Amino acid sequence: MRPIVPAILASTLLLGACVSGSDIQALQTQIRDLEDQVTDLKAHASSKDEVQQLNQNLATQSQTMLKSNADLAVKVDGMDERLQNTQGNIEQTNYRIDRITQQLSQAQRDINEVKGTLQRSPSAEGSPITDEVTVAEPANSSESPLEIYQAAYRDYQRGNFDLALEGFRDYLKQEPASDLSDNAAYWVGESFFSQKKYREAITQFDSIINTFPKSDKVPAALLKKGYAYIESGERAQGIVQLQYVVHEHPRSSEATLARQRLKALGIESR
Repeated sequence: MRPIVPAILASTLLLGACVSGSDIQALQTQIRDLEDQVTDLKAHASSKDEVQQLNQNLATQSQTMLKSNADLAVKVDGMDERLQNTQGNIEQTNYRIDRITQQLSQAQRDINEVKGTLQRSPSAEGSPITDEVTVAEPANSSESPLEIYQAAYRDYQRGNFDLALEGFRDYLKQEPASDLSDNAAYWVGESFFSQKKYREAITQFDSIINTFPKSDKVPAALLKKGYAYIESGERAQGIVQLQYVVHEHPRSSEATLARQRLKALGIESR
């Protein structure tokens, strides 16, 4: 397109001999108006480019944030799985230590009982002891409660969730109030969760909270209850549950996981 202002100036030079001073002044005014219009057009064009660039920057930042949230969610799930495995190993180790301690205590009591019996039994030189002393050792069943628990946990780790459920429930029938009962109940809930049976998992986690209110499994049960709500589509209820974990158990590892999951959902928490 030909420039507007130079074209007008050329016309003015050609017609200069035919126009008056007032006509020239009017023409100069029109030229200034046109120059102002051109300046405005350039300004608007620049603003439009800036807006387009801003929109592109916002779109890029949004994609980056979405990717970061997705990566964070994957990391949270991985940390949760590692935490569960670590907890299971610690549980089994602690239980073994307790059993060994009990066995040592029982062995010491048996030894003391034998000593007392020997001291009370009459004997003479060359004569055998008249009272027969028998130390009975506890019989080890091939399916002791501990072995049932361990087998169920191995089934859970291998993804055999039906067998894990059966084993943990069997353990709870035999040992409803042992040191591992709350753990077995928790892994029942985890087995349901792994099978995507979220409603059953929520019910089981609730039973842990109500039956074992002082258990160290309560924060984990609350956390996984929140996860189950979110996975079942009840997002608002799940967020409330995760916020409850942060509020009631702020220094626990479960609170850290709850904060990370909330952040991944776009919810800030203290």
